[in-house]
Amino acid sequence: MEQSPSLEDCLKLLQGERDEQRLAGLLLVTKFCSREDHASIRRVYDAVGVRFLDRLLRTGMGKGTVRGDQGHNQDAYLQLSVTVLAAFCRIPEIASSKDMVSKIPLVLEIMPKESASSFLEECYEFLLLVSTSCEDGVASLYESGGVNVLASQMSTLRSGCHTMELALRLAQLILSKMSRESINNEYPLELSKMVAAVAREFALLHNALKFEALHLLSAILSSEHSSPVHEALRLMSDNMWSTYIRVGIVAILQNRVAPAEKLQALILAESSISIIGEQWLIGPMTISHGQEPQDPIPADRCLLLVSESARVEIAVLLNELAYLKYEASKDTSCTAENILSKQQNLAIAFSLVEKIIKLISNISGGEGSSISESTFIKVISGIDETIGVVLEYIQDAKDHGQNKGDDLLASVRIIGSYLAETPTACEEKVKGLLSYMLTIEGEGESSPFYAICFLFPMLCQITMKVEGCKILASSGGYRAVVECLIKLIGPHDHLVEDKGGIFLACDTVMNLLLKREQIRIRLDEPIFVHLLKALAHWTEVTSDPTVLLMAGSICSLIFDATSEAALLSHPNFELGALNSLNQLILRSLAVGGQRNVGKWFRLEKRAVPAKRVDRSRYSSVNATRYV
Repeated sequence: MEQSPSLEDCLKLLQGERDEQRLAGLLLVTKFCSREDHASIRRVYDAVGVRFLDRLLRTGMGKGTVRGDQGHNQDAYLQLSVTVLAAFCRIPEIASSKDMVSKIPLVLEIMPKESASSFLEECYEFLLLVSTSCEDGVASLYESGGVNVLASQMSTLRSGCHTMELALRLAQLILSKMSRESINNEYPLELSKMVAAVAREFALLHNALKFEALHLLSAILSSEHSSPVHEALRLMSDNMWSTYIRVGIVAILQNRVAPAEKLQALILAESSISIIGEQWLIGPMTISHGQEPQDPIPADRCLLLVSESARVEIAVLLNELAYLKYEASKDTSCTAENILSKQQNLAIAFSLVEKIIKLISNISGGEGSSISESTFIKVISGIDETIGVVLEYIQDAKDHGQNKGDDLLASVRIIGSYLAETPTACEEKVKGLLSYMLTIEGEGESSPFYAICFLFPMLCQITMKVEGCKILASSGGYRAVVECLIKLIGPHDHLVEDKGGIFLACDTVMNLLLKREQIRIRLDEPIFVHLLKALAHWTEVTSDPTVLLMAGSICSLIFDATSEAALLSHPNFELGALNSLNQLILRSLAVGGQRNVGKWFRLEKRAVPAKRVDRSRYSSVNATRYV
């Protein structure tokens, strides 16, 4: 009976002088050496030597020769070399060696030319083992075009196969180890292709690999440097990736999974909305190209699940933050890190609710909506409940004398978004907290600004009535409003993306000025003098009729309630400033006299209260008419 070869027989062949012997030894090793037998694999590696492995790989690539080869076995040599390299790299010491790292570019060069699944799997296994073993490995993978190879091949891999799992882990490794900013700027198109392929896996799979896909998609799309990838996805002709993501997120949120996974799903949902828009929350839930399922999932299911999950997440996070900030020990760095982490997660949940508020606002009252009545009621009820919880959190912060923090600023923002649509909601709570909310600052602010900006849509609406103006006047909140407007338009103006916010601020101030007699505010306070100077600066070089009309109206109202002597009594307010403001009012009157502009302004801004300066109270003002 013929005896099977032993490891010692293989080692003798591997240590032979001729390449034919070494090849025979390697072939025998692949047949009986176990993947887990690291001791035997190490002996084989030491016996064969790195030089022969390098020659074998290059011969398989057509870049070298093995003695005795007649050029007929190139494919076999390539297969054998990759097989043994992957086996050797199961030992971390071998995988991290310079010899193995140097082979990463060669393996990446091979992969686009091969289609055999078993061969590609061993290529991916080799790359993952070497890249995870040392920093040089992942750097070589990235610098040698690993992102290109992954992006081009992931869409061709069979769904759920082991090779796809290895590819996902390689992509995650690159994103975790290399500069996210560099990756996004250098490979936006490749990353968008990767998103499309991974999104398919996220939707179709129902095993642990689904969560791998979720984490990779979140990593690619939720980075602060993801804008180039977002733009590349918007330009894709096939946006099936967005449907895949929607289907995958619904599967996560409607099943019992770990809270951390649900949070990742919410992060991915927020990123998807940032790319597509709020309408992404409502859409097809079918991904098969065949017959429709008997019980199709409603198009508004994603909206309902995201809304409900965000509501729960906000309630939990605010409760935990309140405990950490006001009850837990503040002496540990762990507590500070925990607070920061929860604040970041809270920002995601808040952003989702704000986007849902915007979606509901846009479609409410519209015909043919894809939102069912029951879903609409549930979403509105959830938003109302969330706002109530947020107001309680703000009240808690007020009770503890806290007015600084990004979590508080984000809380004011979501309240502002809600009240912009329903300014009379939670009226008593908002009335009691309004003056406090106007004092809230973000971590990077030295004085309140953004909190006031977030509240302007609501402030503009409530100050249309005397009662709303009285609330601001009695608390002194009108000063914060005026100071914010000065920051928006003055010499050291804050950059704001939406210029409409400036107009809301002007409208709010104008409402206060028009009702000054009922609310009894003094317009000779220094804050209004500073506002006049800011208005002069704002309109110095502009010809925008809306700006001139608003600025002129506010100036005229302030002038009407004070006098030249009162204004000039303030430091740093001189006659030249008075003349400049008079010219502004004249320019405003000239613009307001234009038929189209004047009609539009009267319709949109209620009235143009600007009028010429009363010379009896402003005798020093230059009377020259503006031309």
